[in-house]
Amino acid sequence: MNNLHISLLLNCCYLVLLTTACETQNTIEDAPVKNVATTTTSNSKANLIVQIDSLGVLDSIENKNSSTYERVQFHSLDSLLIDANYYPANPASPSILLCHQARWNKYEYDSIAVVLQKKGYNCLAIDQRSGGFMSLDKIHPINATYQRAVAAKLPTEYLDAEQDIIAAINYLYKKSQRPIILWGSSYSSTLALYNGLNNDKVAAVISFSPGDYLSEQKGSLTPLIAASPKPFFMTSSQKEAEEVQLLIQGKELNKQQIQFIPKAYGQHGSSALWASKIDHEEYWAAVLNFLEQLN
Repeated sequence: MNNLHISLLLNCCYLVLLTTACETQNTIEDAPVKNVATTTTSNSKANLIVQIDSLGVLDSIENKNSSTYERVQFHSLDSLLIDANYYPANPASPSILLCHQARWNKYEYDSIAVVLQKKGYNCLAIDQRSGGFMSLDKIHPINATYQRAVAAKLPTEYLDAEQDIIAAINYLYKKSQRPIILWGSSYSSTLALYNGLNNDKVAAVISFSPGDYLSEQKGSLTPLIAASPKPFFMTSSQKEAEEVQLLIQGKELNKQQIQFIPKAYGQHGSSALWASKIDHEEYWAAVLNFLEQLN
């Protein structure tokens, strides 16, 4: 084969690849964001979920809960595309926005959202740009929002994810047509308090392991909490409870403002509710009681 033939062959391959890439981008970025994932049955117990977007195939996971949610996408305040799993219950039911902890992703709530869904709550679990890869119970998903942010050379620190949470509040509020319940874990529980207590689109805040470690950038949480009459549920491990108490010091709590301290050692973040955690039932009883009081 001479050099001319080789050159023509390479050009043809390039055009095919370019066309495929453009079709993929137009299909995902410009089309409605629901049902982006391709689902095929791998066995009787689980589904294989192949997540695809403009970067190509991002993730393949074997997930027994896949039939309970639909994958949705929407844009952050800076137009970065956010990935989320939506667990519908009833359009007339309350909606809960679920935000993960550092280095993780929306699958922190994979089992938690299913329980809440069965209790009648619509749930939206999002990928914030400050997050990463998880490995849990045969589920090995990456954080698609984080991947896009890195590809776009955007910063991915805790405060950079605040705009993702605000955009998710707006998205779920518009979808549900009523104030939502904002739920955070670790760093996102702190951002949930900053962005939920004085937000008319948020009816209540659930905060697993918050802290005042963003006070230099955003001001202390303590006066914000002290001035707010809004319902909130704060919890943590026993070890972290004293730090949470500092956030509410001097405040007279009303019946819908709760700090829950576990009798056992407890866990950091929303993973305290995972069935694999010894004291998960104690946390579940407390948080479900709080949610029932809101109705």
